[in-house]
Amino acid sequence: MSLEVKNICKSYGSQQVLFDVNLRIDDGRIVAFLGPNGAGKSTLMKLLTGYLKPDSGEIRVEGVDVLQNPRQAQRLIGYLPEHNPLYLEMYVKEYLQFTAGLYGMDRIPERVDAMIEKTGLTGEYRKRIGELSKGYRQRVGLAQALIHEPRVLILDEPTTGLDPNQLIEIRGLIKEFGRDRTVLFSTHILQEVHAICDRMVVLRKGRFVADKAVGEVAPEALEDMFHELTR
Repeated sequence: MSLEVKNICKSYGSQQVLFDVNLRIDDGRIVAFLGPNGAGKSTLMKLLTGYLKPDSGEIRVEGVDVLQNPRQAQRLIGYLPEHNPLYLEMYVKEYLQFTAGLYGMDRIPERVDAMIEKTGLTGEYRKRIGELSKGYRQRVGLAQALIHEPRVLILDEPTTGLDPNQLIEIRGLIKEFGRDRTVLFSTHILQEVHAICDRMVVLRKGRFVADKAVGEVAPEALEDMFHELTR
């Protein structure tokens, strides 16, 4: 079991955001995380990474308790938040070397070069991040999330604001990475679900209201189902 969530509850002051959430994801699965704004998607993702702590419940990544052993768990997780927090004044290669150093990785130059090639940054790595288009900044974000070879990749709205060509390229990267690791990502683009996902879960007002294999729902029925579940 790659990722397991048991009875997670989370509140901000008097407002409860998540109610007894349970989730299990096996290795090698790409899971779409759907729901309207305010459903609790980003909060749950931050809990999975250890950035936030739940009020109650358990989270395990590859059997490691995120609450009891956060550092060990975070080495197994790659995370790209919705608002990609990059150091815009740094060069692409410099930033990836810095990120790899934070994880104490061996053979950093070789690892960085391999990740630059894999994420399609070969023609851009000499540039400052602030000079890149949004699509290439997303590639840098994916590269930093994957630099330490995590087993679980968590992506919050990774394709928001991209043009059609960038969308196709980033989706392709996500699908490739999901072949040998678990990927969980949130999206408002329902076409992405059928394009790259094995499974989808729908969150509404802090509770899961659906958990289905993508093949069980016809593309033309997905939008109607989503609106019915989240209205």
